[in-house]
Amino acid sequence: MEARRSERVAEALRDELGEIINYELDDRRITAVAVTEVFFPPGARQVHVRLTIQGTPAEQDECLKAIQNACGFIKIRVAERIDMFRMPELKFFADLDPETRKRQGELLRRIRRGRPREEAAGPEKKEGS
Repeated sequence: MEARRSERVAEALRDELGEIINYELDDRRITAVAVTEVFFPPGARQVHVRLTIQGTPAEQDECLKAIQNACGFIKIRVAERIDMFRMPELKFFADLDPETRKRQGELLRRIRRGRPREEAAGPEKKEGS
């Protein structure tokens, strides 16, 4: 798929998946879900969908399982709304947990600098050298 078309289809998929998951699935395990990213790997036989799920880690796991169980229903609904020659398989993944998301900027800055954490660097230093 050409790059620009891939972006347009991914955007349309993100919008439709968000609407289907939040408003059309009748499963009490599904909490507030936001579709953060839709990624087409090369070949586009599978679409990777990243979800931000609200709630405790246990509730997030249950919600992700419920969405994965409803994958067939979701795929049919998306195929009805988006005209594609071949509808790829949908693979759902949980996004970062809320604590890690809050620290994401700090972690990325640390990676760019290439510096280890202060706690990890402390025991490795030898006082005699």
